[in-house]
Amino acid sequence: QVQLVESGGGLVQPGGSPTLSCTASGSISSIRAMGWNRQAPGKERELVVVITDDGNTNLADSVKGRFTISRDNAKNTVYLQMNSLKPEDTAVYYCNADVYTYKYFRHWGQGTLVTVSS
Repeated sequence: QVQLVESGGGLVQPGGSPTLSCTASGSISSIRAMGWNRQAPGKERELVVVITDDGNTNLADSVKGRFTISRDNAKNTVYLQMNSLKPEDTAVYYCNADVYTYKYFRHWGQGTLVTVSS
């Protein structure tokens, strides 16, 4: 059993800079990619950013220059530093991780709501 637990969401003012974190726990042999997706009200879930186990990243155009992803492999934790938040960044942010037990499976967190509003 693998669990991903996110933290760090909440109400943020425009221009704010919160950090989300997500920790994987359970029966984990290794973790390949980790990342964040988000789902805004009335929209489909979309990729925000992904980071591989060797540190390569891929960010959505909408967050380039504003969001930064990092990971601590020893802690099975991924972080999302969000800067210069805009109201359109309001969404539920979901952490995911490709975890190897006997094969790789993609696991998801329960999501954390980030609301950007004054």
